[in-house]
Amino acid sequence: MPLALRSSRIDGMHSGPVLAAPSTRSPVHPNLSSSYRAGPPQTVIIVMSHTATKAEIDAVVDRIEEIGLKAELSRGEERTLVGVIGGNAYAYKDAFSHLGGIHEIIPITKPFKLASREFRRHDTVVDVDGVKIGNDEVVVMAGPCSVEGEEMLLETARHVAAQGARVLRGGAFKPRTSPYSFQGLGESALKMMAAARAETGLKVVTEVVSPGDVALVAKYADILQLGTRNMQNYALLQEAGRSGKPVLLKRGMSSTIEEWLLAAEYILSQGNRDVILCERGIRTFETATRFTLDLNAVPLVRELSHLPVIVDPSQATGRWSLVGPMSLAAVAAGANGLIIEVHPTPNQALSDGAQSLDFDAFDHLMADVKRLLGAMQKQLA
Repeated sequence: MPLALRSSRIDGMHSGPVLAAPSTRSPVHPNLSSSYRAGPPQTVIIVMSHTATKAEIDAVVDRIEEIGLKAELSRGEERTLVGVIGGNAYAYKDAFSHLGGIHEIIPITKPFKLASREFRRHDTVVDVDGVKIGNDEVVVMAGPCSVEGEEMLLETARHVAAQGARVLRGGAFKPRTSPYSFQGLGESALKMMAAARAETGLKVVTEVVSPGDVALVAKYADILQLGTRNMQNYALLQEAGRSGKPVLLKRGMSSTIEEWLLAAEYILSQGNRDVILCERGIRTFETATRFTLDLNAVPLVRELSHLPVIVDPSQATGRWSLVGPMSLAAVAAGANGLIIEVHPTPNQALSDGAQSLDFDAFDHLMADVKRLLGAMQKQLA
């Protein structure tokens, strides 16, 4: 076989040509894991005919459950999809392929099943009591990193609401790197956020850090946030999935996109379809910023998954002066929303003041976002 010249790479550096036999295999992206490339699919999607009756759909679901597998329904405008999960579902396809109303059976090749575009082709829109996240409008979530007091929180909530924010962010429980840092005010902070919601109409998103606190936080919050340090806290993911509340899942600071989507799978597998993904920066060799905001992830995840994606430029950059430019870049990349830290006096904040916008900076950012959305023929939610 004739040899061809191929360029080799070591740690991202070109090291000159080497000899290699030309491949006869289909090209595969080098960064995709083996789960994309090898092994039989374990999950299948049953695409029902557009004329399938409810009785035919129920019969398919009953048959799936009879053989010990799990059925997950996704109802579209024209067709119903039935995800078949558990064991090697593909091996059992003949057990239900003869049933009426089935248009086709498709294997899911991604390791994440319920989160994949293969399972649901249309975008998921999470409806938070009238605030819709995942459609063509951009939702802004804004507020302090930590709830420090009622007066400060109400002042911030009133201001961000007046500028077009729809969701109030604020930490009641704060997992901090140092045990000596401010850890949050707990339930009293949750009560303050509920009071701010009652006055301003803003929905509330706040972090829950342990499975035992899910019920408490869900009592006050409209959206449960799972932070970067808890992205792979599987007990917490499952408990949040059972809460009945929308869940905002931040990407782990050292996690791949596949790991992030598999974490979302834990929530989805509990029957909770209201999952919002949040790109918040990843840890790289760069030290000039707190993290590196991976905006590649926004269009890529929207290609791989039907779940909405928002961006946190505050946590990602760690510098208030970078929040505006990266917010605009995130919107241009297709983000469904932004979550931004805002504080009346950032230099007096008990946590993350360096990355928090004051009111004037937030006003300028919102004006810029509105102009950008106008050019994109979009608008704020």
